[in-house]
Amino acid sequence: MADFHSAPLPPGYHPVPEGHLANIVTCLEMTAKPALRPAVDMGFTLERMGSADTERFRALFRAIGQDIMWFSRLMLSEEALAGIIGDQKVFCYALVRDGQDAGLLELDFRIESLCELSFFGVVPSAVGGGAGRFLMNEALTRAWAEPITRMWVHTCNYDHPSALAFYQRSGFRPYAVMVEVHADPRLTGEMPRHASPQVPLIEES
Repeated sequence: MADFHSAPLPPGYHPVPEGHLANIVTCLEMTAKPALRPAVDMGFTLERMGSADTERFRALFRAIGQDIMWFSRLMLSEEALAGIIGDQKVFCYALVRDGQDAGLLELDFRIESLCELSFFGVVPSAVGGGAGRFLMNEALTRAWAEPITRMWVHTCNYDHPSALAFYQRSGFRPYAVMVEVHADPRLTGEMPRHASPQVPLIEES
């Protein structure tokens, strides 16, 4: 879950360390299953991935996240990644249509009575075509089928411009805003230098 123990930033401008980026994160939650919004049956299925699927996971993670600054899982070792997606309390799915991976859903139940929607996204070619709504309905249905009292997710300013509104339409309520400062993964080698072109690449001096 998001860490609120550190001191809040005071108002004003705050310099970011050289070679780093500042990311505005919005945390959202729900405490009961909402009514599902209509979704069109477009022939999608979900296939659960496990510890043997790290290569498939990384390929899908890159396909979805290269231009919205998804990099966290790219920094993990094979052993660490396999340990997460192979955990019995982590449900990691590929959204599949016509034999092709089109989206990623990860539900994390490792904290009792909670579900984190830890990863959710579709490949760029599937954005706006109904894949996201189908995937969200599956996420909500599967999460609230478990004995949870809260489901949460976070999105950020690098995400798709419609992501925040999409989460809110799906029943999530914003409850906190945070600033994440991290090394630019394009400078550290986790992502190619041409990734996320909307985010300025500032070379270290």
